[in-house]
Amino acid sequence: MCKDEKQKLLDQRYLKMADIWAQNSYCKRRQVGALIVKDKMIISDGYNGTPAGFENICEDEDNKTKPYVLHAEANAITKVAKSGNSSDGATLYVTSSPCLECSKLIIQAGIKRVVFTESYRLEDGINLLKRADIEVKQVDI
Repeated sequence: MCKDEKQKLLDQRYLKMADIWAQNSYCKRRQVGALIVKDKMIISDGYNGTPAGFENICEDEDNKTKPYVLHAEANAITKVAKSGNSSDGATLYVTSSPCLECSKLIIQAGIKRVVFTESYRLEDGINLLKRADIEVKQVDI
């Protein structure tokens, strides 16, 4: 098996794990999971949801996402920062392509590669990552 095939297999496995992690989300409209991997070790994980200590209700009475709901990527990045680990040079696996706000965090966190399954309706986050020379890859699982 060549290096590219091996990497694709690893990417698919981590994305499947991120997909399972997304099931922890209490959000009804969309569940998203993320893993940060460095040197073949998972150093952080996250899923979309409300901040710690808030009620686990992501949508308002009109089924719109509440403005303070954190995205899976933001949860994973803040979690790794809190742990004292470094995400510099890491890969982010996420079940949905990052939005513009999360892409800014990804750049600042030093993440060098982003692998996702589903495309988000807007592509401005992906475009920003590419502009920052971050490898972006969509992989089916």
